[in-house]
Amino acid sequence: MKKKYLGIVLLTALVLVPVSAQSKVSPTRASIATALFEVVSDGGSYDAETLCRELEERFEVYNRLFRFNRDSLAGPLKVVAFTDKAAYDDYIKSKLGSTRDGAVYLHYNQADKRELVVHRGSAEEQRMLPHQAFIQYLRAFIPYPPTWMREGFAIYFNTLKYDKDSRELRYEENLSWLETVKNLGNQHPSLEQVFLADVKGAPEYFQPISWAVVSFLLNNGGSGDYFRSLTDSFKVLNAGKSAGDNAQAVLNELISFTTLQQITSDYFAYIASRKTFAELVQAGQDSYTNKNWKEAENYFLSALYQKPTHYAPYYYLGLLAYEQKDYDLAERYYRSAVQYGADAALVSYALGINAATAGRNDEAITYLQEAARVAPDRYKERADSIIIRLR
Repeated sequence: MKKKYLGIVLLTALVLVPVSAQSKVSPTRASIATALFEVVSDGGSYDAETLCRELEERFEVYNRLFRFNRDSLAGPLKVVAFTDKAAYDDYIKSKLGSTRDGAVYLHYNQADKRELVVHRGSAEEQRMLPHQAFIQYLRAFIPYPPTWMREGFAIYFNTLKYDKDSRELRYEENLSWLETVKNLGNQHPSLEQVFLADVKGAPEYFQPISWAVVSFLLNNGGSGDYFRSLTDSFKVLNAGKSAGDNAQAVLNELISFTTLQQITSDYFAYIASRKTFAELVQAGQDSYTNKNWKEAENYFLSALYQKPTHYAPYYYLGLLAYEQKDYDLAERYYRSAVQYGADAALVSYALGINAATAGRNDEAITYLQEAARVAPDRYKERADSIIIRLR
């Protein structure tokens, strides 16, 4: 499939942002300040600098889409990080009366009081930090954005993950709500209710539908009309307006080139066209069984696009390459499948068959022996039989 979705397009152009800052270190707490962020951490100067670098990179990705004027910021965005859970909980409770897992953005009318609070190293940090970091970014420029935009984009960017070793951001399209939205049927509220939730009240299933609307506007159609209309709507957001006023202004912009009825029709067609990862893999398996190699390849490549670190697409693409006698490509796909957690015995057996068919008998024997060793109940008899013929 040639269709590309925005998350990946944004990230392929990502440039690392140097942390040009001055650090202050104390035995228990450290802080680092840049033009964009002021980070304080009880994990020392390295943790403060690492978190600051991550947040600056996230900021660049967000702003590549929204294109807000960073000079309009009141000052650096404040971040407080705790490695100690008790200290994190106490701090959040002092602000909210109860704690929040992983990370939480605290918004106040006074800009200098706003802050993102992070529990470093917690199990929930990876899930909550991307979500809350986006909200901090958006509300730094537009304190009261439309709620569907705030929540929809926060969910959309929730799978923008930071690798501390490579210091790179990686994105896998977030489709966790796709199945829920596809199954709503008559329970799906009108798009007008979603767009104007700040005026009329949020309908049921608001968060997943907000994500679906964002995904639709970013990714739908070859003409790009919806994407252009969405980015134009960012320009009508007003930092001095209420969420309701901003919501109405954005809706007016979205329907300036078409009707709400047409947007609704195209939205439902888009949602129906999107397949979950499981649906893509199943469709690929069905096409493979029917020996429709090209169709199967398209499904598995689409699945790979959604989850580039899942073993299943690599394994099945290896099978397809084998069927088409491209044994070197098959081997590369099989090795990737193992790298991402595929059944070692299964792939060793596939590698053995692939090598044997390619005429690399010694290599084939090694793979087959490995399959028999790892899972003798499944592969020993078959592997031994093939090895005898190869020798």
